[in-house]
Formats: sequence, structure tokens, C-alpha cells
Amino acid sequence: MDLVASPADTARETALLVGVQQRGQTEHDVEDSLEELAQLTDTAGGRVVGQFVCRQNRPFAGLFIASGKAEQIADWIDEHRPTTVIFDDDLTPAQGRNLEKIFKIKVIDRTQMILDIFAQHARTREGCLQIELAQLDYLLPRLRRMWTHLERQKGGIGMHGPGESQLETDRRRIEERMARIRKELVQVRRHRYELRRGRRRHGWALASLVGYTNAGKSTLLNALTGANVKAYDQLFATLDPTTRQIRLPNNQSMLMTDTVGFIRKLPHGLVESFKATLEEVAEADLLVHVIDASHPQVEAQVEAVHEVLEEIGAGDKPVMAVLNKIDTDVGRSNAPRLARTLGRAIPVSAKTGEGLEEMLQEFCDRLRDRNIRVRLRIPLREGKLIATLHGTANVLSEEYEDEHAVMDADVPVRMRGLLEPYLLENKT
Repeated sequence: MDLVASPADTARETALLVGVQQRGQTEHDVEDSLEELAQLTDTAGGRVVGQFVCRQNRPFAGLFIASGKAEQIADWIDEHRPTTVIFDDDLTPAQGRNLEKIFKIKVIDRTQMILDIFAQHARTREGCLQIELAQLDYLLPRLRRMWTHLERQKGGIGMHGPGESQLETDRRRIEERMARIRKELVQVRRHRYELRRGRRRHGWALASLVGYTNAGKSTLLNALTGANVKAYDQLFATLDPTTRQIRLPNNQSMLMTDTVGFIRKLPHGLVESFKATLEEVAEADLLVHVIDASHPQVEAQVEAVHEVLEEIGAGDKPVMAVLNKIDTDVGRSNAPRLARTLGRAIPVSAKTGEGLEEMLQEFCDRLRDRNIRVRLRIPLREGKLIATLHGTANVLSEEYEDEHAVMDADVPVRMRGLLEPYLLENKT
């Protein structure tokens, strides 16, 4: 079907998408992955003008796809003139180079697309460093493809031309730059460690929002905390982590961090580069898995998140499932089935606020073991301590007798030593 482009669309880069259905994959799997690739293309600023699905048992070494299919795609390119071909799978440097010779236009793969989107969305120094490291790691084995205009220089004794010299120079510069970035990221990890240690000193519980990209994590953080995190209806809108404080109904404080969204076929090099950021997930007391209950491939998205959590060493963390977007008809109808599958899940709408009170109460229940129930008798002259209790504990009852305040309260475990002189009875 031909697409009619608006004037704004004509200025955008046009893309042909290519997916491969290999052994063990269904046609629906490939179509869904290509739909996601189309969303990635739109997020990157491109416009999809067509797509091809190649059915084959395995990748071909030279072109990834069969030579006959490559010629068919080349004919389509000659007729429709897209500016870029985007493959839904990773290509080797040789495959990319060979395909560009046949198509005579730029060829990129899914990893390169994701890296480009991350580069556009990085805002902090840390985010920019991590993206640069991932891009350089991706670029290093592909340098020769960038210097094809020097391939006429013959090699051999006495015949080393500028092509080889330039390749070696660029490779050395990239490796040196990667080493410097890694050193800087070590400092970032140390800084994050000090921040986490400071939070632990206050006794605050740490929760991390995880989930598939565009599941609504940033919108949920905004709804719970009043934060002003940008929330767009596009993939990877959030890249740099944001942490905000939440006061729970039992007066307990908790910190919640919004992290980068996950995705199927997430490049391993990207996971490695983002170790400093993903440590926020690995060090959390509780993972809040935000699930888009309205998505047609919600089960596949849940599985993809579980796989990434395993890869970063957070597979054994306590997880609280949250079914978001129940304000939609599809999301509301899917929620009961998903809750049965996941065991315990809280249906919410970050957009309308529905279910958020139940979610906050679930936090209280999950973090209950961080508090103890006590009965206290505190002299009224200890006004500062009484004020601290009202600010950090859940005061259940309070009476006054003989210049003393008698209180029943749920208090953080860390306050037990401070309150020891005033304990009348430990209620737990």
C-alpha cells in the first residue's frame, strides 16, 4: 500500500524495513518485531515507506539474506528510492558492507538504530558517556567499512597504503577513547555508590521502576511523586535515571527510581555500557515491574524484561507487578487474566490515578518488615524526638499523662536503639 506523505514527512529520512523469519519463529513473531522496529524508526526521526519479510532457516554468511531476495529488494529500492534500509537483526560488518554494494544506499541494523535513539535522548554527562562507549564498541569492528574508498591501495611488502595506516590510527584512537570513558564511568559508579550509602544511612527503602519501554514508568513516577519527568508516547523516552521520594500511608519514606526501558533484542553491548545506571536496579530492595496491560504482545514483553533482569544480575530480586493502562478497554479486559498468570498484580492507570492508593498500600505491606510496632512513654521535654516520630513513623495512638506522651507507633527498625530508653512494650 502506498503511503501519502505530509509536507513535514517529506523532510524525514525514509526507511525500508527488512525482517527475517528463521526456524522456530512464527510469522506473527516477525510482524510484531517489525512493528516495534517501525516505532523505533519513528522515534529516531525516520519514516517507514515499506517492509520485506525473508523466510529462511538460517542467516547466510555473505548477505544475511539469500542473494535472490537481496536482488528483489534492490529492484524495489530502485523504484521507490528510500534513503535507508534497516534490518531487524544484527549484521556483521562484512554483511553490511556487501548489502550496501547491492542496495547502493545506507544499511543499518537494529542495534545501530537503538544506539542512535539513545544518543538523541541522553542528557546527563553519565548518559552521554555510556552511549559513546556503546557506539564506539559497535563501531570498532566496522572501521574497514568506513574506508572503502581506500581499498584500491594494495597491501604487501613495500605496498602498505594510506588505507591501512588510517585504519590502524582510527582503531588506536577509538581504543584509547574507550579506555578513558571506562575510567570516567568507574568514577560514576563510585559516586552512585556513595549516594546509595547515604540513602541506606537514612534507612529509606529503594524501589526501581522496571519494564518494557513505553509501558508508562515515567508517567507512573510523576503520578506518585509529583515529579516532572518527561513522559512521551515513544520508545526510550527516558534514558537517564530519576530518583524521587515517596511518603507512604504508614508515614514510611521510600525512594523510587525511574530507569531506562527494556526491549527485546536489547544489544548486549548496551547492557554492558549501562552497568552504572542498571546498578540502581540491582541494588534496589524492590523492583516495580510496570506492565502495559493494553499491549497485544504483553506476555512477550514481560518475558523480555525477565531476561534482561537475569542478564544484569537482578533476577532474584523481589518483584511487584503493576498492570498499567487499565483506563483503556483492552487494558481493563486483559488485567484479570494477567493477574492470574503473574500471581499478584496491582491494576492501575498512571494517567487517571486509578489504583494508585492500592499500589501505595501494597508498598506498605511489602516493606512491613522494615518497621517494628512499639509502645513508648516519652517525656514532653523531648519535643524534638516526638516531632521526629510524627515525621518518620506511623503513630497509631497518642495520649498524655504526667508530662509524658504515651504512643503506639510503627517505627523504622533503625530507630530501635534511639527509642530503647522509652520503650514500654515491644508490640512485635
